[in-house]
Amino acid sequence: MKSWKSLLAVFVFALGTGAWAQTTVSGVKYAESIDLAGQKLQLNGAGVRYRAIVKVYTAGLYMTRKADTTDAVLATPGAKRMSITMLRDIDSGELGKLFTRGVEDNMDKAAFSKLIPGLMRMSQLFTDVKKLNTNDTFTIDWIPGTGTVISVKGVQQGEPFKEPEFYNALLRIWLGPVPADWKLKDALLGKAG
Repeated sequence: MKSWKSLLAVFVFALGTGAWAQTTVSGVKYAESIDLAGQKLQLNGAGVRYRAIVKVYTAGLYMTRKADTTDAVLATPGAKRMSITMLRDIDSGELGKLFTRGVEDNMDKAAFSKLIPGLMRMSQLFTDVKKLNTNDTFTIDWIPGTGTVISVKGVQQGEPFKEPEFYNALLRIWLGPVPADWKLKDALLGKAG
């Protein structure tokens, strides 16, 4: 009996400290905090990307501290992670093209032209994967001193993209003036109800 009470006390303590804290979005669980490159990141927000009325994927943004505007997110130092879990099957080459278009829609032409080689390489990474199935996850990480690291199903794809501008350009797909989905933008900024 005593060991049962001790176990219950540990469980209640763990709940109180957030050891199992998570946010669930469309059945996908996002931990409230993660470790990335030796830094503790917290979930800034998470939501669903819709295309028309179809759920495409969930996305969660992790950073070293919370921010509720695009400028604040881009200015936040340290590691960052965008974690995306598919809610339907999709040709990953198509997804890579949509990301490239999302970057172009949220940048001026001169800044975009400087990123074209990196965007072509990123699009090729997704094309090589062929297909992302429902529940497949990929991450786009910013790791200071390393660069942007794209991993699909837990496997790093190619070499890191070194320029910080590249990661910020990718974040603008979801947080820029012409986001992929306005409700998702609000959710990633922690503004969703």
